[in-house]
Amino acid sequence: MTDWKPITEVELWDKIMEAEGRMSPRVFRFWEAVRIVPEKWREAAFGEMDGGFWVVAIIGRKAIWYNDIEDGFNCSSYYVVGTLAEYWCNQDGLEIAVQNLLSTIDTGLDTVPRLGPPVTGPYQSK
Repeated sequence: MTDWKPITEVELWDKIMEAEGRMSPRVFRFWEAVRIVPEKWREAAFGEMDGGFWVVAIIGRKAIWYNDIEDGFNCSSYYVVGTLAEYWCNQDGLEIAVQNLLSTIDTGLDTVPRLGPPVTGPYQSK
């Protein structure tokens, strides 16, 4: 991970604007309702480097944020504003993360598969 560099706010805005162009009208309207000006939030497991992860949307106890270690957007719970309660490493575009959250609201079911953090220990091959 020596080559890793945190995403800048300008680079994040580029990703946001590109994703907005890919959103359906319905998803874009929802996005407009939940989006915030990006701000850095802490996360205990991996979010201490460079001041945390960029949160870009909030609704209820859910936050959409950008994981610049894995290069993708995720939706996590939070209990205290400014601190993500879960680490995920999905590599979704923002439009996918927003659509997934909207689907959860529509159906009442959170069926989005999430990729967890790295597991320590030796690699287990088949």
